[in-house]
Amino acid sequence: MHLILVRHGESLWNRENRFTGWVDVPLTEKGREEAKRAGKLIKGYRIDVAYTSVLSRATETLDIILEEMGVKVPIIRDQALNERHYGNLQGLNKEETARIYGEEQVKAWRRSYSIRPPGGESLEDTQKRTVPFFKNCILMDVKLGKNVLVVAHGNSLRSIVMYIENISPEKIPFVEIPTGVPIVYLMSKENKMIDKKVLNESNGQN
Repeated sequence: MHLILVRHGESLWNRENRFTGWVDVPLTEKGREEAKRAGKLIKGYRIDVAYTSVLSRATETLDIILEEMGVKVPIIRDQALNERHYGNLQGLNKEETARIYGEEQVKAWRRSYSIRPPGGESLEDTQKRTVPFFKNCILMDVKLGKNVLVVAHGNSLRSIVMYIENISPEKIPFVEIPTGVPIVYLMSKENKMIDKKVLNESNGQN
């Protein structure tokens, strides 16, 4: 069974280098192109069901991917897959925030496992909602023999990748999830990772 994770295409606030979180920001034209490219890259895979967050940048990316693949499948939308909530930082430019609070502090807010931004969620907090949903819903479909596509966000996916690959809190700050790049896991019947491919345009995988 295949489990495919895709971070949404570039959003307007990605382009403007702002903290987005739960603010519902649309895709840019580049983001739509990234979604189309993701659809082309996974066209050879069968998809039985798709999951996404309730935020439009993810739901639109999923719609574009499925359209590009020429398939229609059941879609489950749930806020458990929403991006990490950035609290008081939402809407702020990342470079300006680094000038105010210092680069190391902002880096800790963005990348660490347990440090919360002011009024927001840490990655650990995010994982407490993403992983139960992942185990109880998404992995149940995988266990039933379904190929599952999940389109979500940088940090909600980072928290799920951390669980799948058993990545430590010390190593997770170095894990990047690029926009519009499919991560394809081959899963066993026991929901263990057998293989992983990161698909790109140049050679289909790396």
